[in-house]
Order: sequence, then C-alpha cells, then structure tokens
Amino acid sequence: MAVQFQSAVKAIAGACLVVMVNHGVAAIAAEKGGVEDKIEYCQICHGQAGQGYHGYLTMPRLAGQQPAYLESQLRDYADGRRVNSVMSNVARGVSPSMYGAIAAHFRALNPPPLNGGAGGDAALGRTIFANGLPESNVPACSACHGPDGHGTGQIPRLAGQVPSYLVKTLSNWGPERGRASAGGLSAIMVPTTHNMTAAQIAAVAAYVGSLR
Repeated sequence: MAVQFQSAVKAIAGACLVVMVNHGVAAIAAEKGGVEDKIEYCQICHGQAGQGYHGYLTMPRLAGQQPAYLESQLRDYADGRRVNSVMSNVARGVSPSMYGAIAAHFRALNPPPLNGGAGGDAALGRTIFANGLPESNVPACSACHGPDGHGTGQIPRLAGQVPSYLVKTLSNWGPERGRASAGGLSAIMVPTTHNMTAAQIAAVAAYVGSLR
C-alpha cells in the first residue's frame, strides 16, 4: 500500500512537471483564453480548491489568500523581483488586467488545511508565532500576519498554508525573495528568516499549517 501511495504521489508530481516542461511555459499561459482558462491552469498544480500540494513537488495553498498579496506576487514574478523560472514565465503570459479576477477567485475558496509535511514542533511554533524570539531578534509572526494568521492587504495569509512549502520558502527567502518587491515588503523578512534555525522554521510551519 505504501509503495502504491508513493507511486501515486510521484505520478501526480510528474504530471505537473510534464505540463510545465512539455507544453512549454508559453503554452501554459497562452495569449489566447480568458480568466477561467488561467484559473484552470493554476488548478493543475495548486489544486481544484487551491489547497496546494505537499510531496515530491510542493505547491503553495492559494485558497483564502489576500488578493492584494496574490496580485503583488504575480507582478513580482513577471518583473523578475521574485525568482522562479516557471512562475515568472506563467505570470508574464497572463495579462495584468486578469490578476485581480484570479486573486479574487482563490480568495473565495476555503478547503481544509492539508497539514503534514513539515514534521515540526507545533507547540513551539505557536509560541514563536505569538511571541517571537526576542533573544534572536525575531518578531512575533502575529504582529504582522494577525493573531489568526489571515494576513491583511499585502501581508499574506499563513493560516492553512502547506507546511512543507513554508519550510522551503522561509529557508530560501533571501535568494528567492530578498529583492525589493512590488508590495515593498518581501525584503523585510530577510533578517527574520536568517535569524531562525531550521527547527524553529519547521515549528512555525507546522503550527500555522493547522490554522483555519
């Protein structure tokens, strides 16, 4: 059973990769097609309900995300301020006039969190989320993202985010997102992520991944 499950996971991940590579990024976000076509493409990797995916190729949850944040990230990908070869080309293939409608669609979704995939100490994560790590100059996550982790405006929602995706993103924040962003906020996280240990990052990811 375990072998069959692993095979299924790899098959799903492989399907995503095949779409990205074989069809080419230009076809992924082709000039033809409207907003619904773009949303359907997003759902191939991020899930029908925008729930994300944790496994061989971890994909972030888009469901319930702040629209202003999603729009700013699409702009950052398109302009090269956020580094990801696949998403950069996808964003460039979508008209900026569609960003708002795509963001609104995923904002309205609210599937249960996927949980799992980080293996962190959720109790420790809760403490860091609420109080930060003063001795390491790490502020409380709740100070910006809110006590419920839902974010606001350009501040992203963390609640329900795929833990393995958060671990990967926070661990690689500087190289991927340390540049000045369209929202002007991504660079703020550089010292915070730099001052956290791998265990602390995994703990926060495990905690916020369980929030609704």
